[in-house]
Amino acid sequence: MNILVTGGAGYIGSFMIKCLLERDVSVVVFDSLDRGIKEAIDEKAKFIQGNILDQEIVEQVLAENQFDAVIHFAGYISMAESMKNPGIYFRNNTLGSLNLIEQAVKYKVKSFIFSSTAGIYGNPTKIPIPEDHMANPTNPYGESKLMVEKILSWYGKIYGLNFACLRYFNAAGASLDSNMGESHDPETHIIPLAIKAVLDNSEFTLYGDDYNTSDRTCIRDYIHVVDLVESHVLALERLQKESRRLPAGRQGYFYNVGTGLGHSNKEIIDMIKKVSGVNLKVRISSRRPGDADVLIADPSRIKNELSFDPKHSDLETIVKTAWEWHKKQS
Repeated sequence: MNILVTGGAGYIGSFMIKCLLERDVSVVVFDSLDRGIKEAIDEKAKFIQGNILDQEIVEQVLAENQFDAVIHFAGYISMAESMKNPGIYFRNNTLGSLNLIEQAVKYKVKSFIFSSTAGIYGNPTKIPIPEDHMANPTNPYGESKLMVEKILSWYGKIYGLNFACLRYFNAAGASLDSNMGESHDPETHIIPLAIKAVLDNSEFTLYGDDYNTSDRTCIRDYIHVVDLVESHVLALERLQKESRRLPAGRQGYFYNVGTGLGHSNKEIIDMIKKVSGVNLKVRISSRRPGDADVLIADPSRIKNELSFDPKHSDLETIVKTAWEWHKKQS
């Protein structure tokens, strides 16, 4: 099997590459390195530097390789940044994805897996959130991902593109051997930021203590990156079993990838204090625009249909693996 992984120099993408290579899959990585880290790419994968907004190079990559599947991670991920600079999110996340989808259809790629987000739901009216919940993004990041889901649905309907949209909740953690971890530039995620504050003996900024939750900080469903990557393997297996034309009435697959459990930002900070043994100094700042109060997955569909079983996604394992990796980097 030959698979194209876009955004493979990123956090989740690099874990995906390692997972595929361990299964003796041939992997081509396509990444602009705008925000990715070249050193994170396994040397056994073929690397092509390029931007998904460049139609010519995207077509060249698809034309010169007979891919069985595309796993598409190449996207900007900050809700806060998208509220300040929405244009780059609609260009990169939406238009760039359209370029890739069109070429995937043209060159008869059998399976397409899209890195989507729980951010499409906005402030949900039902917790935990099922996949058929109304989509109502509260920021351009979530909107840009929802637009790609809609594009895929139309391309599935019109061209028979076989696809799966995996709606991530909060990816977190590091490899169990501490050799791979989470590093973004800019970094916006609470766990790496809080751990960095511990290691630097600096103050950590907590954004918002006025949420409509029991401890007044926002609540999120955290999924360990190793488990998250496994969900892609299961989705790929499902797509590969399907024919080119999707089952009647089904315009692709949509799965929440989470645990069904929520943890507040204060719980995260308390766990980091426990694991590190350091009393982290915390400063409260105003909440970031566009952040929902509570996002917790209903993961029953992916568990029932794909037998997904997140084995490493308890909060202590997530924080411990992240702590060991960041400590190793310091």
